[in-house]
Amino acid sequence: MPTEPPLGIATIVLLLLLFYGLTMVMSLRISRGSKENADDYMTAGHNIGFGISAASMTATWIWASSMYASVTSGYTYGISGPIHYGLWGALMILFIYPFGRRIRKVAPSAHTLAEVMRARHGRSSQLMLAISNVLGSVISLMSNFIAGGALIAMLSPMSFIQGVVLIAGGVLMYTIWSGFRASVLTDFTQVVAMLLAVVILVPTFFFLLGGPDLLREGADNLTAHQSNFFSSEAFLGQGAPYIAAVLAYAIGNQTIAQRLFAVREDLIKPTFITATIGYGATIIGIGMMGVLALYSGISPAGGDPNNLLPQLAATHLATPLIVVFFVMIIGSLSSTADSDLAALSSIVMTDVYGDRARREGTVNPRTMLLIGRLTMVVATVAAVLFAALELNILDLLVFVGAMWGCLVFPVIASFYWTKVTNSAFTVSVLVAFAIFIPVRFSWLPESGATGLAIDVLGIIGAGVVLGLMCFGFFGPRVGLVVGALFAAGISPFAIGVISEHPALSGSLTAYAVSTIVCFAMSALSTERPFDFALIEKRTGDFTDETESGADSDDDLDDDLEPARA
Repeated sequence: MPTEPPLGIATIVLLLLLFYGLTMVMSLRISRGSKENADDYMTAGHNIGFGISAASMTATWIWASSMYASVTSGYTYGISGPIHYGLWGALMILFIYPFGRRIRKVAPSAHTLAEVMRARHGRSSQLMLAISNVLGSVISLMSNFIAGGALIAMLSPMSFIQGVVLIAGGVLMYTIWSGFRASVLTDFTQVVAMLLAVVILVPTFFFLLGGPDLLREGADNLTAHQSNFFSSEAFLGQGAPYIAAVLAYAIGNQTIAQRLFAVREDLIKPTFITATIGYGATIIGIGMMGVLALYSGISPAGGDPNNLLPQLAATHLATPLIVVFFVMIIGSLSSTADSDLAALSSIVMTDVYGDRARREGTVNPRTMLLIGRLTMVVATVAAVLFAALELNILDLLVFVGAMWGCLVFPVIASFYWTKVTNSAFTVSVLVAFAIFIPVRFSWLPESGATGLAIDVLGIIGAGVVLGLMCFGFFGPRVGLVVGALFAAGISPFAIGVISEHPALSGSLTAYAVSTIVCFAMSALSTERPFDFALIEKRTGDFTDETESGADSDDDLDDDLEPARA
C-alpha cells in the first residue's frame, strides 16, 4: 500500500460538500415546493411514478454495506461468492411484489407495516414490527456509517470516526427537511452515479490486476471450494443463509415497505422487476472485485474484510478514478442511510405518536413533523456511537435478516388467512426469537438429540422459505406442495449438516418455529374470522383525519365482526 493516502483532507471535504450540498439543494427545493404535510413526509402521497420509484428501490437495496459484503463474499468464497450474494438478493426484490400488491390492496393508504399489524391484530403485533424495524434500521444505518468511515480512513489521513461523523452529518442534513420525499428524489441521481461508476471501475480493476492472465496465473491462490462454482461451502456459508435472510428483509424492512406504500399501486410490478435487474447486475459486478483480489493474493488491511474494497481503490487506482470510486460508495451508503432515517421517522410518527393521537382524535401534522425530525437526529447520534464498534458488516446483515425471519410467516399469513390471531402472531415470534438466539450463536450442542432437532427444524424452515416464494406467485396449494417436496428431498443430505452452520441453522430455525407455532395456534383458535376490509378503515392518511376525525379505540373494537361471505 502507498505510504501516503491518495486523497487529502481538503479533497475529501470538498467532495463531501459538493455531493451533500447538491442533495441539500434538492431537498430544500422539495420542501419549499410542497406544503408541510406529515403524510407526504412519510409516503409522498402514495403516488410516486415508475422512474423515481424504480430508481429509489434500486438505490435503497444497493447500499454501501451490500457492496462491501459482496466483495467480502467474493474474497471469502471465490467465484460463486458474488452470485450467492447478488443473485439471491435480486430475486428477493422480485419476490416482494406479489405480497406487496396484497398489502396495498388491503391497506392502500398505510404508512408502516406496524400500523397495518395494529389494524389487523392489535398493539402487541404492532410493537413487535415497530421494535424490530427500529433495531434493524439503526443497525443498517450503523453499517452504512461503518462503510463510510472505513472508506474515508483508507483514502485520506482522516480517522475512521471522523469519516463516520462527516457521512452521518451529510445524510442527516439533507434528509431531515423533506423526509421520504428527499430520500426518493435524491435516489434517482445517486443510482445513476452508482451505475456509471460500476460500469467504469469493474473492467478497470480487471485489467489493472492483470486481465485474462490473472485468472490463469492466480488460480493457485484459490482453494478447491473457492475455485468451484458449485461449491457446497459457498452455498451453505453464504447462499443459503442469505436466501433466508433477504426474504425476511423483503417482508419485514420498513424502508422497503415505505416504498411499497408510496409507489402508485398499478406500478408495483414493473418497479420491482426493474429494481431486481438493476440490483443484481450492480452487486454481482462489484462483488467480482473480491474475486479478483483473491486471485491476486491480496490480503485485507489489518485482516478486516470491511477494508478490502477501499483498499483496492487506494492501492490501484489513479486519483480521478479514486474520486469516481468515492462517489459510488458515498452515493450507495447515502441512498440507504436516508431511507433508514425516513423509515425510523415514519415508525415513530405513525406507531408511537400517530397511533395514540388517532385513537384520541388529536392528530396534529405539525407535531408529527417535529417528532419525525427529532427522531432522525436521535437515530443518527445512536448509529454513530454504535459505528465506533466497527463490527463485521456481513455478519450484521445476516443477523438482522435472520431476526426478521421470525416475523415472515406470521406477517404474510396475516394478510391472507382470516384465522391468524394476535396471540398466535405474538407467541410465534417470541418463541422463534428465543430459539433463534442460542442456535445462531452456537450455545447449544451440535451433536446428539439437540443437533438432530436443529437439523429437522432447519429442513422444515427450508421448506417454508421455498414454499412462501412459490405461494406468492402461484398460490397456497403450489406453495404447500413445493415446500413439502423440497423439505423431503433435502432431508437425507441435510441431517448432520445444517446444525454445523450457525448462520444457516439460526435463520431456518426462526422460520420453522414461527410457522409451526403460528399455524397451530391459529388453526386451533375459536375466535371469529377477521374481515380484511377493516384494515383500510383503520389505517389512512393523518391529514385527512384532522378534517374528518378518527375512530376511537372502542370504535375499532366494535368493528370486529365475522368476515363477509
